[in-house]
Amino acid sequence: MINEYMLKFLMVYAFFELYEVYWQKGERVIDMLVRIYKYYEKSVFLVLVMHPTFYFTIFFVMFTHYNIYALILFVLKGVDIVTKLILVKQVFIDKKITDDVAMMLSMSLGNFFPYIGLMIYLPLIYMALIAY
Repeated sequence: MINEYMLKFLMVYAFFELYEVYWQKGERVIDMLVRIYKYYEKSVFLVLVMHPTFYFTIFFVMFTHYNIYALILFVLKGVDIVTKLILVKQVFIDKKITDDVAMMLSMSLGNFFPYIGLMIYLPLIYMALIAY
């Protein structure tokens, strides 16, 4: 059963996740990386600030007393951000990409893929709150 504070956590996280989808969304992976690189050029710290779900996750891990589901959420968000930063560095700074990465960058994301985080992360928040 979802009570009021659970609903507030879920709604805040969903809002932050939708914000991240909004500023990163592109038709292909390379389009998403181009949008991230625009902020990366100014400062890598700006890119990190543009991920409010990561800061929410840090707070949430502490709030739930290091619940396993919250820790899984933290690791997934961390890996997500680090992967994007590594790809930005490889593509735009080092300009060294393999054929496989080049093929992946040209792949279409479709309409559904950018929102997959909502379907993965929100249940983790719910499970962490239930276990808390």
